[in-house]
Amino acid sequence: MSHPTAPSTRAAVITGADSGIGRATAVRLAAAGMDVGITWHSDREGAEETAEEVRAHGRRAEVAPMDLTRLPGAADTVDELCGRLGRVDVLVNNAGTGTMTPFLDLDLSTVREVLDVDLIGPFLCGQKAARHMIRQGDGGRIVNVTSVHEHQPRVGAAPYCAAKGGLGLLTQVMALELAEHGITVNAVAPGEIATPMTGQEDTDPHTERRPGVPLGRPGDAREVAAVIAFLAGPDASYVTGASWSVDGGMLRMGPQAGSHLTGDDWRRP
Repeated sequence: MSHPTAPSTRAAVITGADSGIGRATAVRLAAAGMDVGITWHSDREGAEETAEEVRAHGRRAEVAPMDLTRLPGAADTVDELCGRLGRVDVLVNNAGTGTMTPFLDLDLSTVREVLDVDLIGPFLCGQKAARHMIRQGDGGRIVNVTSVHEHQPRVGAAPYCAAKGGLGLLTQVMALELAEHGITVNAVAPGEIATPMTGQEDTDPHTERRPGVPLGRPGDAREVAAVIAFLAGPDASYVTGASWSVDGGMLRMGPQAGSHLTGDDWRRP
């Protein structure tokens, strides 16, 4: 049985790559030799800065707006970027949003917006990318960026937790169904990462103290990007349907808490 030869240059599409984990991932995949499609929602300038970093690694960068509250049309951006890049080998569903609102105070429009951006959008983008990968005939990689709240709840984040939990199980179904096409599908579940979404864009996470996280600090976006890059690369060829926590040990704290603890008393019995 003959196998198609791998393309000389692979291409990745990363949603929400104008800052934070998305930007770090774009740069990391460019350094690994991939051309990169970048989507942005509100920060066009940030997306262009990401593109410049990609090009500094000698790779192509294509930039396009994507508003995942406007479904299903927004997912067409995956087709557009695939056309501009010539192919797609990796999709990173990174774009996300959240809210900190008590369950009883949530209105339907807010719930729908979070679910569209964090769950339905990745669902539709995953369909688009997978169809291109199947037509290309040489497999592919899909990485869904979830959260530690794929696995554990948080007060005030009902729609976010519902969406991320749903995306985690969706990842597993996609992995089963797309495996016959040589497409792996995995989730990466970040903890508290120093990014604009957590209000820490310009802070060095190594200087921030987080007593309730076993490693004692927030994460760096590049630490998440490194795991995404592994899952998108050749060394992860037998990894599918998994969820990779990148959280400094936060999930292992269980009922002991996590990022809001103010002291180290938990470290001793």
